[in-house]
Amino acid sequence: MCLPVISMPWNKLPNLPVSRLRPLVLFFALLILPATAQALVLSETDKTDVARIEKYLNSISTLKSRFVQVSPNGALSSGGFWLKRPGWMRFEYDPPVPYLVLASQTWLIFIDAELGQPQHWPINETPFSVLVADTISLSHNTNIETIKRGPGRIDVTLRHKTRPDDGTISLVFSDQPLILRQWRIIDTQGLLTTVTLDQIERGLDLPIDLFVPPKEFRPEMQR
Repeated sequence: MCLPVISMPWNKLPNLPVSRLRPLVLFFALLILPATAQALVLSETDKTDVARIEKYLNSISTLKSRFVQVSPNGALSSGGFWLKRPGWMRFEYDPPVPYLVLASQTWLIFIDAELGQPQHWPINETPFSVLVADTISLSHNTNIETIKRGPGRIDVTLRHKTRPDDGTISLVFSDQPLILRQWRIIDTQGLLTTVTLDQIERGLDLPIDLFVPPKEFRPEMQR
């Protein structure tokens, strides 16, 4: 079975079987950089592209797509992805993968239907915080480590400022028009997970109920 893609803080992982401990989601393809790497000194071209990316991401109110995930062991999985900014996100894996991942404003909730026990992380401690923030800034809580350009694409790699050992998230955009296409997460063990988006739709009316976990899986009900 594939493993989920969301780089969650390893020091907060529960006592689950080893095969379930590889964190999930959400972005893109670049080299592993040492945890001590400094923020990139941005050129004028870099600053222009960062401003364009931030403007594009902040313009997204809702987004729906399909996704294909490649796990560190090469396993493929797919599912549906929904985003409602600010604060809400849903990854629902296609059967037979039993995973559901929800961002519910302050919490990232990972549900394994086979185990029946949810795990929770503050959303700000995960790479997804950059996508669900009220105002998206690539340099507020993260350092920009690299910006790479190719024909029709821009890749931006980010590392959290106060938790550099958590790994990196790289966002990959097609250009002209600018569209988020993929992200790659390198976790604390240096393992790469890639998520590619397809059939992207924006501006849909997504109900909040889509992002709210069942009552028994809500963090406040676990205390």
